[in-house]
Amino acid sequence: MATTTSITTTYAGEFAGQYIAAALLEANTLAQGGVTVKPNVKYKEVIKKVSVDDIVKDATCDFDPTSTITLTEKVLQPEEQQVNLQICKADFVSDWEALQMGFSSYHKTPPKFSDFIIGHVAAKVAERTEKSIWAGDTATNGQFNGFTKLVSTDADLPSGQEIAGTTVTSSNVIAQLGSIVDAIPSTLYGAEDLYIYVSQNIARAYVRALGGFASITQQNAAESENVGIASIGANGVGGAGTTWWQGGGLSFDGVKLFVANGLADNDAIATTKSNLFFGTGLLSDHNQVKVLDMADLDGSQNARIVMRFSAGVQLANIEDVVTYGIANSAN
Repeated sequence: MATTTSITTTYAGEFAGQYIAAALLEANTLAQGGVTVKPNVKYKEVIKKVSVDDIVKDATCDFDPTSTITLTEKVLQPEEQQVNLQICKADFVSDWEALQMGFSSYHKTPPKFSDFIIGHVAAKVAERTEKSIWAGDTATNGQFNGFTKLVSTDADLPSGQEIAGTTVTSSNVIAQLGSIVDAIPSTLYGAEDLYIYVSQNIARAYVRALGGFASITQQNAAESENVGIASIGANGVGGAGTTWWQGGGLSFDGVKLFVANGLADNDAIATTKSNLFFGTGLLSDHNQVKVLDMADLDGSQNARIVMRFSAGVQLANIEDVVTYGIANSAN
């Protein structure tokens, strides 16, 4: 007897918004609070930035408005995106029935097959959103311009804050992270929400280097010979070797590291969390989730999932950004 699983639920309004929010906010950068989230952006939101000159002057008896305040703005405009997917229910029903019988390791067992399918699709949406946040390009179908695209096309990025990258390994990661920290403006260094957002391979190289089994080589470029080798220590951090890291936070020279899964290998961006914005409609009324059972229409075991949502990123001050390994085509 063929498997029959009925789907009767259509999600709309607040419930649709909850599913969309779950799908988007499960992206690593958003889930870990790596950027500032702007919800309920219906169409556009203006991000104001303020710059002032030397506002402290010698005192006089009169009011003397000699300072200059300059207001400029960036526009955060999330892009409309959608999921149109058709699946065969028979391919998923055994997993779903296992969940219903209590064999699940999930925190909450989905009471309906439609919830299970939405959860499966939501994980894929979150994965794509994470990649778009950092390395997305609106020219690619299903993506929006990510932070890499924004910083690589902004002519106002100071040239001294654009660091040429290389292939990062456990042997050179200390020097490469050091070059990023050295380029951070003094007005930014020490800020509470300052991060170096690094790709996974840079984070792995740093963890391994601090395990004590990587030599850091300084090379004389002129003579092409080694002029000194410094070791981190045979047993690494806490004498624990490569087992020293059990998760948790990483930092370098007092600056917190954030592992941005969506960043391309060997790329990094240093800036403050308050300088990076993610915008979405979330609970606004154009969000939509539908699970359409095709059994009554064509007799098949297919189900169609329709999701509509918006997502996009923007940064406020390019002058507060240091890039590594990201070529700026506008400079």
